[in-house]
Amino acid sequence: MNVLEFHNELTKLYPRELSCPWDNDGIMVCGDLSAEVKRVAVSLDASFEAVCHAAETGADLLLTHHPMLFRGTKSVTDENLGGHRIIKSLRNGLSVISLHTRLDAGDGGVNDCLAEALGLKVIGKFGDEEAPGLGRIALTEPVTGKELAERVRDSLGSGAVRFTGDTGKRISTVGLCGGDGKDFLQAAAAAGCDAYITGDAGYNAAQDISEEGLCVIEAGHYHSEAPVCKRLAELAEKLCGAETYIFDSCAYRII
Repeated sequence: MNVLEFHNELTKLYPRELSCPWDNDGIMVCGDLSAEVKRVAVSLDASFEAVCHAAETGADLLLTHHPMLFRGTKSVTDENLGGHRIIKSLRNGLSVISLHTRLDAGDGGVNDCLAEALGLKVIGKFGDEEAPGLGRIALTEPVTGKELAERVRDSLGSGAVRFTGDTGKRISTVGLCGGDGKDFLQAAAAAGCDAYITGDAGYNAAQDISEEGLCVIEAGHYHSEAPVCKRLAELAEKLCGAETYIFDSCAYRII
């Protein structure tokens, strides 16, 4: 299977209609759309480190969640980061495909993988006008806020989480949105959730919504989305029989 065919198969599972209007995803870099895909490196981020590692290990394609090209590359030279990544990819015959918000919203994507990693049963979806089905509503056996926060920390290996709200509150209904989930705080509360698990929500937004009764657990952007990498690796193996591996692109540590 070649690069274009592989992307088309991914698009059948995660159609562009699921992407937010402001997003940029799909084939980021490719010198030859007809190039065969035999070895795939999977990474949450299309960082320069991930590109280098993929190139050095003989990967044909780097498959990521976060887009390599997002905010708009003004020029492509070795003197800017965006250009540096593109040039490194092309020089090494490495194609890059990124599936961003459509992977958040799609079935079996970021938020379903997050729920699975936490042992939660998904029963519905929520969101806003721009992304009506991006978030997930899930059930857990009744636990306290503190107990749920500890489960998130330990299950995702984040080292620490930030909890805002009543640690003693009994929780059974949980809202989930990996990554930057601050825009869906009100939607989670309106959906009847007792707690909301995300990567980043922001101090003021989390503080305000907690006063309305919603507990907020922030596990960190990377750790709340990283479980989807396993799903991407499985898809690459299934769709095109590629040899795959996962590259840990986490650039921060709890010290």
